[in-house]
Amino acid sequence: MKPWQTVVLVALALLIFGSLLMLLPPVQERVFWRVDQLRLRVFYALNPPEEEVFKPDVQVAAIVKATLTQMVAQTPVATASPTVVPSPTAPDAPTQAPTPTLAPLPPAATVAEVPYIDQHYGYNNCAPANLTMALKFWGWGGAREDVSAAVKPFPKDKNVMPYELADFVNGQTRMRALVRMGGTTEVLKRLIASGFPPIVERGVLLRDLSGKVSWMGHYQVAYGYDDSQGKFQVMDSYEEGGDHFTQTYDEMSKGWRSFTNTFVVVYPPEREGELLALLGPYADENYGFTTAVQTASDEAVTLTGQDQFFAMYNRGSALVKLQDYAGAADAYDQAFSLYAALTGSQRPWRIVWYQTGPYFAYFNTGRLQDVIGLADKTIKSASEPFLEESFYWRARAKAQTGDVQGAIDDLNKSLEYHPNFGPSVVLLQQLGGTQ
Repeated sequence: MKPWQTVVLVALALLIFGSLLMLLPPVQERVFWRVDQLRLRVFYALNPPEEEVFKPDVQVAAIVKATLTQMVAQTPVATASPTVVPSPTAPDAPTQAPTPTLAPLPPAATVAEVPYIDQHYGYNNCAPANLTMALKFWGWGGAREDVSAAVKPFPKDKNVMPYELADFVNGQTRMRALVRMGGTTEVLKRLIASGFPPIVERGVLLRDLSGKVSWMGHYQVAYGYDDSQGKFQVMDSYEEGGDHFTQTYDEMSKGWRSFTNTFVVVYPPEREGELLALLGPYADENYGFTTAVQTASDEAVTLTGQDQFFAMYNRGSALVKLQDYAGAADAYDQAFSLYAALTGSQRPWRIVWYQTGPYFAYFNTGRLQDVIGLADKTIKSASEPFLEESFYWRARAKAQTGDVQGAIDDLNKSLEYHPNFGPSVVLLQQLGGTQ
């Protein structure tokens, strides 16, 4: 055989061998992950997301504010005492128990036998991994993959909201779950000391797929604390050694602040009364909202830099929950002004992935172009804009401005990135569109 023929045969053999290797899932995963990482780094190098700064239309904001002020001034004040009609409790909502006098907390406590589940079985599985830990602690027999399939049916969904975790528990398991805003470290300790390990949503600094260390959202299950060390023990589904991870009280507070001190509690239905008693005033979710408003207002004048931005953003998020959309819009305007003043590395550019309150505030005050503008910036800054909420809100605003086809296109994108996403399904039907 001639030398050149040998070279050709060897090359063909290597090609065939390489092709066969690529059929193996582990090899595919490693190769495609590296290719994807390279693509992301190129995208973010050419389109730095921290340079995308949303600027609300201050002129429209001023007009809206003046109009609302005038409407309030012209609203006649009722002289008769209104009839108080109690609001019906939703079928799935916990019944509020009388607030007891809470016992002093022990200086340290640990919830034993909380199982550890890591998130390293696909893309962005922090939320389902942490919810699986909380469910399995109470004896649930499912797997993390079951939770993922339900809460993020599109594998690369960027985020799972706390309400989506609670909806899964309340709708697809025998357990119950509640979400509260405006929590405190004392509330976390009280839950832990009584055997209810809460899921905490907080901000962290991690190296992302672009190779940069940047701010992003993360869930952790808190299962212990020790006042003598000033630390919480948490299950961290991402970190190496995450089954025995610790956070100082200050670290927890700082990271938790960026998510309005939101926490989720999973519990057996037969222990609902006990849990509500432990929560005290937080048994009423409105107490958490009003507490979050006050905390954010205080912090907005005492903190600086990124923390001040989070505080003002939190004020907007809590006011949205209280349906004070005008106040929320004003708070978000101030927050985005603070955001623009931060240096690029300090800008938490993923914020709207996780907390979509500005869409509610701007839409409900008629600031449709701000809804569209914010969605444009949020979608543009992501290399893979798998953000069903942003497409949904942009669709709502477009529909209101008369761009029905644009709205339908956005809704189809929303449903591509989150199949059967309820709000998008309903709006698409109302607009006469099809998937």
